[in-house]
Amino acid sequence: MNSSMTARSASTHVRYGIVATLFLVSAFSYGDRVVLSIAGIAFTHDLHLTPVKLAYILSGFSWTYAAAQLPSGWLLDRFGTKRVYGISILLWSILAALVGFAGYLTGAVAFATIFGLRLLSGLAQSPVFPGNGRVVAAWFPSTERGTASAIFNSSQYFALVLFAPLMGWVAHALGWKECFWLLGVLGLLLFLLWQKEIFDVKDHPRINDAEIATIEDGGGLCVIGSASRDSGNQITWKAVTGLFRNRMLAGIYLGQFCINTLTWFFISWFPLYLSQARHMSIGKVGIAAALPALCGSVGGILGGITSDGLLRAGRSLTFARKAPIIAGMALAMCMMLCNVVDAQWEILLLMSLAFFGKGFGALGWTVISDTSPRGMVGLNGGVFNFCGNIAGITTPLVIGYLVQRTGSYRLALIYVGVTALMAIASFAFIVGPIRRLTPEEVGGAPAVI
Repeated sequence: MNSSMTARSASTHVRYGIVATLFLVSAFSYGDRVVLSIAGIAFTHDLHLTPVKLAYILSGFSWTYAAAQLPSGWLLDRFGTKRVYGISILLWSILAALVGFAGYLTGAVAFATIFGLRLLSGLAQSPVFPGNGRVVAAWFPSTERGTASAIFNSSQYFALVLFAPLMGWVAHALGWKECFWLLGVLGLLLFLLWQKEIFDVKDHPRINDAEIATIEDGGGLCVIGSASRDSGNQITWKAVTGLFRNRMLAGIYLGQFCINTLTWFFISWFPLYLSQARHMSIGKVGIAAALPALCGSVGGILGGITSDGLLRAGRSLTFARKAPIIAGMALAMCMMLCNVVDAQWEILLLMSLAFFGKGFGALGWTVISDTSPRGMVGLNGGVFNFCGNIAGITTPLVIGYLVQRTGSYRLALIYVGVTALMAIASFAFIVGPIRRLTPEEVGGAPAVI
């Protein structure tokens, strides 16, 4: 009898499966960007691209990805994460496959077509990380959000671990066009997984009342998949500008831009750096790029665990979130030492340490889950991701121009390292105390999501 009652009252752990799904989908989203950098080693020669032209292709994704963050945040809040996110997966998978077919074109037509498809892919993928933040805010109590956000955020590193060796081998054995066709097929399978696994908290077929209570009592918002049921939930420019005017949020946005500069170096130019500056073959680049990324993945998860552990130990929310960010960015700055060493093992060691630090300090989405006003989680996530992904435009272009002008990656590494220092300054001196805002504080109406 007692055993039966215990079994009925024991909490399920459906939320862990939810974050695993977020991790996998996010890894494929980043994989779409990683594949371009790996394939870029080959099609740079096929299409006769200069470093600057290649930089524009690498940055093309982010022009529309950043610009669409505000609309995608509104769409998530208005129509629900499951629907909007699912359509996103379907579209970007089709667009990835089309890049492969563009390889049959030549010259300026091929360049323009691939650039155009990357613009469309950025538009299609714009709901991914605002959607992730919204799911975590709904499915996880506050004491678990750091770990949950760190898990899905570590997908950016796992994407390199998984896709760099795989696509390096495919490009070497079959060709670069086949990389994009494979990604498209896998993406369609991912769409089916998303439809099967993602639900609102209380609608999930495998959850029980005990887990729902754990989520609600811990501050989980519970609704992610449905359209907003409050007709008064209108997103206005007053609310958007109110987010930017808030000092805490402005510091978080600036910090994310700096952190994302490191991200975009690793997923765009890092494989090319290994090939062009360190003279590795395309097959070896795939393996070598995966090693630092594995360290970044481990660092990302440990950063979230450390942050949540500090919170459970009684430290303030501000200290628990800021300490890992500042420590991680300080370690990431060691990438600049690659300019003074020559051995390949030394390069990989320093880049592994930098990638670990970057992962350890990448808690921006956790902070967004902690600070977003109710009813504005998607919008605030969109603004945050817009600011962060401006780095997806600037980083490839700045590095491309530096490499073309100097014929070296030395200034590029310094540029990326300095942005890590700027991230430290932003969280240390601008953000201030971290807390959840009210809609009234940023000019929005009270609402539910």
